[in-house]
Amino acid sequence: QVQLVESGGGLVQAGGSLRLSCAASGRAFRSYGMGWFRQAPGKERRFVAAISWTGDTTYYTDSVRGRFTISRDNAKMTVYLQMNSLKPEDTAVYSCAAGSNYYGVRSQPYDYWGQGTQVTVSS
Repeated sequence: QVQLVESGGGLVQAGGSLRLSCAASGRAFRSYGMGWFRQAPGKERRFVAAISWTGDTTYYTDSVRGRFTISRDNAKMTVYLQMNSLKPEDTAVYSCAAGSNYYGVRSQPYDYWGQGTQVTVSS
C-alpha cells in the first residue's frame, strides 16, 4: 500500500518556475510507476507526465514537453515535477499517482492518488 502527499504548489507569475514533490510512504514505492495529473476547475483530469519505477522511461503530454521534467529519487521515496516557463493555462490542482504496473497516460490503471496541490499561474 502506498500513501502519497504532494507539496510545492503555489502562486507564481507567468514564466516562473515551481518544483512539485510527491512524498510516498509504503515499502512498495520502488516498484511503482508514477504519474502527475492536473485538473482545472470545471475540467476533467488530464495527464501531465509519468515515469517508470526505475526512472529510465518518461512520458509527457505535448503541452508541457520541454518545460516540465519528471524525476524520482527512490532512496527518498519522492517523485518530482520541475515546472519551468509556467503559463496561465498550467493553473490546476496537480496530483501524483502510483501504479503497481503502469506509468502511462491513462488515469484508471493507477492504484493510489495524492490529495493534490494547487498551482496558480498569473498573467
